[in-house]
This record gives sequence, C-alpha cells and structure tokens, in this order.
Amino acid sequence: QVQVVESGGGLVQAGGSLTLSCVASGRIFKVNGMAWYRQSPGKQRDLVATITSGGNTNYADSVKGRFTISRDNAKNTAYLQMNSLKPEDTAVYYCNAQILSARFTSEYDYWGQGTQVTVSS
Repeated sequence: QVQVVESGGGLVQAGGSLTLSCVASGRIFKVNGMAWYRQSPGKQRDLVATITSGGNTNYADSVKGRFTISRDNAKNTAYLQMNSLKPEDTAVYYCNAQILSARFTSEYDYWGQGTQVTVSS
C-alpha cells in the first residue's frame, strides 16, 4: 500500500507565507514526478507546480515568482513554499505523486487527501 499525506495548510493573512509538505510512504520503489494542485469551491482542480525526480520544476503562471516547489528524494517528500499569498490562493491543495511500487512495475498516480489554505484579505 502507498499513502500520500499533505500537511502545513492553515489560515494566513494576505502577503504572508506558508509551507506545505507532502510525504509518500508505504511500498515504494521509486517516486518519479511530484506535483501540487489546488481546487477552490465550484472550480476544477488546477495544476500549481511540478517537480521531477531530477529536480526540474514547472509552475502555473499565477504562482510564478511567489511559490517554490522542492523535494527530498531520500524522504520521498515534496514541499511547496508559498510567499506573498493572495486571497485568490485560497483553495484545498492536493499533492500528486507518480510512484513505482516495485522494479519493473507500472507507475501509478497517488493523491493525498488535501490540505486547506485560506488567505484572508
């Protein structure tokens, strides 16, 4: 079994910062790509940032220059450092991890349960 668990959400004032963490655990051979998504009420889930196992990153235009994704491969953990937060960043943030459970097996997508980020104006 594989689990992906996010943490670090909360309530913050506009202009503030938060750091989210995402830990993958269980039967893991290798974690490939990891990503953060977010979803606001009534809206679709949108991609925020991605990071490959080699550390290559990509960001949504709306967060470029404010958010930083990073990872610790030894700990199967990804982070999302969020600075200069805006009320429109309010959403449930989800972690996605592409995981191989064993050598020579298929890669599967795993999702966490989400963590709420609320930015007050």
